Amino acid sequence: MLNALEVFTTVVVGLMVGVEFSVAFVINPILNGLPEDSGVLGRAHGGRMLGALMPVWYITSLVLTALWAIAGWHHHGAGLVVIAGALLILSVIMSLLLLVPINNRGKTWTPENRPEDWKEQQNRWDRFHYVRVAVIIAAFTLLVAALV
Repeated sequence: MLNALEVFTTVVVGLMVGVEFSVAFVINPILNGLPEDSGVLGRAHGGRMLGALMPVWYITSLVLTALWAIAGWHHHGAGLVVIAGALLILSVIMSLLLLVPINNRGKTWTPENRPEDWKEQQNRWDRFHYVRVAVIIAAFTLLVAALV
């Protein structure tokens, strides 16, 4: 049963990392390359859609990692799982304190109501997101290493 939990957790976290990686390095660069009105609307829609989905995914990943750490406490790799869990906690804290406030503003923007500093706010969100992606990649890497 522990093996199934380990694999399932690793897959769930890995898929989350893939989504966040693609947002950072594929989707947002595409949206940034569109004419301003289209890019703003695209990012606002993405913010609404992923803003509803990703919190559930982050919390699920964290809970699964905690369950793995508890169930596998006396097994090889438990320390790596605990550190991965700590990194996932860090990613949730970063999200709540740094990214969500910007996302909550940005998901309501239209070409008519966006603030004058909308590009700076998007760039700030992107920079925080790059750091968060690095954190969750590190967590995922530790989970994979704990499997072997």
